[in-house]
Amino acid sequence: QVRLMESGGGSVQAGGSLRLSCVASGITYAGRCMAWFRQVPGKEREAVGRISTDDREPYYVDSVRGRFTISHDSAKDTMYLQMNSLNSEDSAVYYCAARIGSWCGFAAGPYSYWGQGTQVTVSS
Repeated sequence: QVRLMESGGGSVQAGGSLRLSCVASGITYAGRCMAWFRQVPGKEREAVGRISTDDREPYYVDSVRGRFTISHDSAKDTMYLQMNSLNSEDSAVYYCAARIGSWCGFAAGPYSYWGQGTQVTVSS
């Protein structure tokens, strides 16, 4: 059974930092794409960034590039999202997602597995 478990959300003031974690279990390691998404009420889920277990190169959407960093610890099978210089527009529920296959992108639809989400609230 595949399981993705996020943690690390919380409340922080603008300009602050948070680190989210996503522990994966029951899913093949090779050829896996993992991503972070976020969603606010009334809006579609949007990608934040993604990383493949094959090339381990993270990619980000423009709105977070330079502020957020995605990494993956293969020994712990845990993906991290380090978020710096947070602002109110970063407030959302953050989700971890994964899929197996060559495609690794920013659309939500192709991801097969999702975590339960963790709330991030940034106050100004």
